Amino acid sequence: MLNVQDVLSSYESSTEEIKLEWPINEVRETIKKHKSVEKIKETSPNEFTRYCSDESISRYLRARNWNVKKAVKMLEASLIWRMNYKPEEILWAETGKIYRASYTDKSGRVVLVMRPSFQNSTSTRTQVKYLVYCMENAILNLGCDQEQMIWLIDFHGFSLSNISIKSTKETAYILQEQYPERLGLAILYNPPKFFEPFYKIVKPFLEPKTANKVKFVYSNDQNTKTIMESLFCMDELESAFGGKVDESFDIKKYAERMTEDDAKRTVLYGRETCSDPNINPNHTSKTIDTDSVTEADEEKISTNDQKTNGS
Repeated sequence: MLNVQDVLSSYESSTEEIKLEWPINEVRETIKKHKSVEKIKETSPNEFTRYCSDESISRYLRARNWNVKKAVKMLEASLIWRMNYKPEEILWAETGKIYRASYTDKSGRVVLVMRPSFQNSTSTRTQVKYLVYCMENAILNLGCDQEQMIWLIDFHGFSLSNISIKSTKETAYILQEQYPERLGLAILYNPPKFFEPFYKIVKPFLEPKTANKVKFVYSNDQNTKTIMESLFCMDELESAFGGKVDESFDIKKYAERMTEDDAKRTVLYGRETCSDPNINPNHTSKTIDTDSVTEADEEKISTNDQKTNGS
């Protein structure tokens, strides 16, 4: 005997899938007709296919509140940006500012740990390029059932010299325009008092959906422990964030992890242009020298990026 409730649930599920399928297909068919993305379709067909997948398009639609026209514009801008910026060619460079944690949150989301006080470059372009690398690496390591990550930002040792409106604005642009719906939550851990007025200045750069994902957490706040315990296994979490792990960050071991990941990414992207089906997974492309770019170049690149902004 048929269960009426099961039938209704199945019908509602099917109806919902049909509702989602229409705008996704509309975006995909529209973007395929745009001449502006012809080059990436020809030179990087796998890249184009990945960004025109149901999962990818749905992120762009969610970022634009399911407005097909705006999602198409945003996706087109991202494809053009990737074609020009070439994030797949960026390899790991030694730095302690951002790294992918060896643990995930309780939902299995990748965790990027950020320590602004460890910044070792004054070049905004270099900083942004490394952020792009970290985003690409985090996405590479996402589980099959995950599409978002957690940012854990440690403000220990943070000073006024670490504040930069320009780099913050560029970070917001990259996160929101090129990696929509990839951020699950950003935890600002123990930010100093002088950071709060700075955040009020830069908050307008954030879209409301992104701003709502930013959480201020303080170790001397009673609610902090509850927040962190709800998100993480405290036996795996670093002591800097209230966890029980005292082991310090080992950059040599991390370099080995990143070298392995770079080899995976080389294979992932390299198969598109390599005729040899048995491509050597240890092959790596040339490292981009981001430190050789002048401030004048940065301004030019920043201006060009903003012209392709899909918002």
